Amino acid sequence: MTANPEICDPQELRTLFLFEKLAPEQLDELCRIGRTETVEPGPVFSEGEPATCFYVLLEGTVVTSRRVGTDNVEVNRTSQRGVYSGAFQAYLGDRVPQLYPNSMRVTERSRFFVLAADDFARIVSDWFPMAVHLLEGLFFGNKTIQQAISQRERLLALGSLSAGLTHELNNPAAAALRATSSLRERVAGMRHKLKILAGGSYRQADLNALVAVQERAAEKVAKAEQLSPMDASDREDAVADWMEAHGIGGGWDLAPAFVQAGLDEEWLDQVAAAVDGSLLESAVRWLNYTVETELLMNEIEDSTSRISGLVNAARQYSQLDRAPYQVIDVHELLDSTLQMLAGKIGDGIRVVKEFDPALPPVPGFPGELNQVWTNLVDNAVAAMDGSGTLTVRTRREHGRLVVEFQDTGPGVPPEIRRRIFEPFFTTKPVGQGTGLGLDISWRIVVNKHHGDLEVESEPGDTRFRVYLPLTAPQPEQGEGAARAVADGQAGTRPQTASEEASA
Repeated sequence: MTANPEICDPQELRTLFLFEKLAPEQLDELCRIGRTETVEPGPVFSEGEPATCFYVLLEGTVVTSRRVGTDNVEVNRTSQRGVYSGAFQAYLGDRVPQLYPNSMRVTERSRFFVLAADDFARIVSDWFPMAVHLLEGLFFGNKTIQQAISQRERLLALGSLSAGLTHELNNPAAAALRATSSLRERVAGMRHKLKILAGGSYRQADLNALVAVQERAAEKVAKAEQLSPMDASDREDAVADWMEAHGIGGGWDLAPAFVQAGLDEEWLDQVAAAVDGSLLESAVRWLNYTVETELLMNEIEDSTSRISGLVNAARQYSQLDRAPYQVIDVHELLDSTLQMLAGKIGDGIRVVKEFDPALPPVPGFPGELNQVWTNLVDNAVAAMDGSGTLTVRTRREHGRLVVEFQDTGPGVPPEIRRRIFEPFFTTKPVGQGTGLGLDISWRIVVNKHHGDLEVESEPGDTRFRVYLPLTAPQPEQGEGAARAVADGQAGTRPQTASEEASA
């Protein structure tokens, strides 16, 4: 920064909205401890550096920006006299890290009134002690409230997910229990049938042929295809007719298992040709036990695989066994989130995944990104009110990874679109929303991942896009690191009135 010091004029300071109510002696004090500088075009200060000065624009044009990955994204550009930036939270002292929350540069020769951070903190505390106490209470109180409600929201989300996971686990667990009970009956029947066969006057060749047919039947079960209800009904009729024609009673009871296993009348012809006619009914019933046993074991395997998949999805979602910061596959995170929220999404909403398989892993906090996905999916589901299409897309765009959530709900009205990222703002009924979901998501994406979060909306087409840098240095884990980027603007988040006054 190239700066030329000048003589400070108290009357010029009085023309600024920040100082217009000050007494003449206060304006004189400001000019005594502060300075007026003319700055040539170029950088004034950089994000993350120690905040040593408080700047007030007298004339010129300033641009503030934030780092997003390796890029600097412009946040604000203004020529309004009196806008301020820099160490404007110096009055909080060492209770928060005093770092510049953004970068500032001037695009033309500009003039500033400049106060050292320590002097700014002292005069604010001396001149406005009550205001400082109120601001401190507001700052730290709001922070405490946000932490408490954020924790409550996480607990509510955990409770909702736990209920959904319990429901999802109950179905395969109940199916496995039923299949195990039925399997026990079938195995008992097989033992009984085996006793009859062992006590009969069967030739060794007949028994060998029966065992060979049994093995082929088991192989057929493993390769069976799923039939439509109409095709299955037609085949059951054909198999039952075949059994009736061959003198086998109860064919209507035996046919469904054979058809489900992929065994038809042509295969039964092969069985009839392989065994003696007097053994045919015993062979068919023996094979029925074999087929039912294989089908039940398949059902148990499918159910337990489903349970295992849900447990893995829960572990992936919660990231309990992972480092807090790592290189991650975004698609794995999205899949686990959608699986965990399947019960909440419901059958009336169709989920479409359009993932770019060429996307590389990215660095980030997987547990917190899952929280972002959860918030965005939950909002989309609530907007569609039980019916519609949720499309989740990923792609690479201008050196960043993009995750897009599109829903077919009524959209976000233009008059509230600028407010949806504000803390505690919600359109949900009282008791159904905290208004922190999008605020938390924005902080996670922008502050912790140096990404961006934006929304486009019209009736029937609302899209939330998360932009993540493909590469980034590992951030610090401490409270100081989080606060270092928690203040000021970044990305495309709508500005509040106070942020617009601050450059």
